[in-house]
Amino acid sequence: MIEALILIDMQKDYFPGGRMELRGSIEATGAASCLLAAFREAALPVFHIQHISTNPSATFFLPGTTGIEIHHSVAPLPDEPVIIKHYPNSFRGTDLLERIRRAEVDSILFCGMMTSMCVDATVRAAFDLGITCTVAQDACATRDLMFSGETIPAPQVHGAFLAALGAVYADIRTTDTILEEMHNG
Repeated sequence: MIEALILIDMQKDYFPGGRMELRGSIEATGAASCLLAAFREAALPVFHIQHISTNPSATFFLPGTTGIEIHHSVAPLPDEPVIIKHYPNSFRGTDLLERIRRAEVDSILFCGMMTSMCVDATVRAAFDLGITCTVAQDACATRDLMFSGETIPAPQVHGAFLAALGAVYADIRTTDTILEEMHNG
């Protein structure tokens, strides 16, 4: 059984000063960098996902801007693939599934941004493709959302989406728990 780490859209636009700052992006990336270090040390597959918008009305992840760059704390090494996507689902229109199959991966640990959009869409797609999924809950971030004229605070959005994923699609765990299990083997 080979587990891979997929880091979704951990890009500068989601951080302070970016075009779409998320709540908890710095903390989430700190947790993700610990997972990334552990996967590298264990020589397990790592895939970085980078969103570059092709939507003419997009306001962030615009081609040619620094906002599309992957945050330095989780920057890919030269031998780690960066898969560029244009949709929330990281499998749509990319070769991610082919790369996962070539690496003989049957389970994936996900972290990234936004919990309520690209993480959710990608985890659901992976599950539908027959892949066992885990989400590192503290290595993901999101933002406040509006619904029926009310602001839904980011922690509630995050919790609701992870609760829904955890009901069927993925095992939801903390970074510390994941690292402890990797260490104990």
